[in-house]
Amino acid sequence: MVPFLTRGPAGDGRDAPPGIPLARLLGRAAEGGIHLKGFGQKGLGHSSRLFPRLKAFETPGLDPVLGRIGSLEVRLATTPKEVKRAQRLRYRVFYEEMAAIPTGLALFKRRDADEYDAVCDHLLVIDHAAQEQKPFRKPRPQVVGTYRLLRQEQADRHFGFYTAGEYDLAPVLDANAGKRVLELGRSCVLKPYRTKRTVELLWHGIWAYVLHHRIDAMLGCASLEGTDPDRLALPLSFLHHFARAPEGWRARALPGRHVAMDRLSREAIDPKAALQALPPLIKGYLRVGATFGDGAVVDYQFGTTDVFVVLPVEAIAKRYIGYFGAEAGRHAA
Repeated sequence: MVPFLTRGPAGDGRDAPPGIPLARLLGRAAEGGIHLKGFGQKGLGHSSRLFPRLKAFETPGLDPVLGRIGSLEVRLATTPKEVKRAQRLRYRVFYEEMAAIPTGLALFKRRDADEYDAVCDHLLVIDHAAQEQKPFRKPRPQVVGTYRLLRQEQADRHFGFYTAGEYDLAPVLDANAGKRVLELGRSCVLKPYRTKRTVELLWHGIWAYVLHHRIDAMLGCASLEGTDPDRLALPLSFLHHFARAPEGWRARALPGRHVAMDRLSREAIDPKAALQALPPLIKGYLRVGATFGDGAVVDYQFGTTDVFVVLPVEAIAKRYIGYFGAEAGRHAA
């Protein structure tokens, strides 16, 4: 999936399913959406929960270095330090560039982090031509892009999927029992690197990961800028009428958070204008064959309106598999 600025839900917690980790509930409490009994100031600032202890990350049988174009390399993070660098990049994009509202601890550490970071894999794009300079440290190549990957077996073993904070995934997972699902989220790219070349590398890295783990479908949330659905009536209505997911893959926004997407009738939509109004991220999803869920969710913390995206591997256009696939020679490491 074309990755630029997807973060996952921030939620108000009113319909939080069981198993959501403490970090997310604390964030919702700060927004006033949920009251947590028994948590004093010490509990609210417990860094081991909001900034969990990270371990070495291994993917047996898959080389961490997945591809390269020129000075850019796409790879999987293998050490806690690499994940922390991804967290700093996420903070820089989400909170400094996009003006999302950080928690106090995130502001202090200048890292975007939660408990999922310890159980997900992390895809990185590194620019070997851009050296990151810090006092008393050797220069190192700059991390310019990242994506967080959560396989279903890991989700089942820990907190469930992050997307479940906004959408009811149970019917989708039940309807596709036995299929391997991968959640994509927390993606961002530094502004100077939001180019076709970076997108190619991220796609290539995701596809290599999908093949290795025999993934059947990818899902997650994508965002439109703004929190007023009426101002987003054209793109939301276009996705509802022209790109709605098949029933078996159509996750519905949680009760109390569901915002209708069919704000305009099908006949009132100018498809060309609607496509122009969509973010590049979502237009990229459409090109490769993704479809969208039932209802949007307003994320006030990040100032966005989120939509559910699903992409079964069998729905990916063959020309894109050939272009971004693991055998593409231009991506050779």
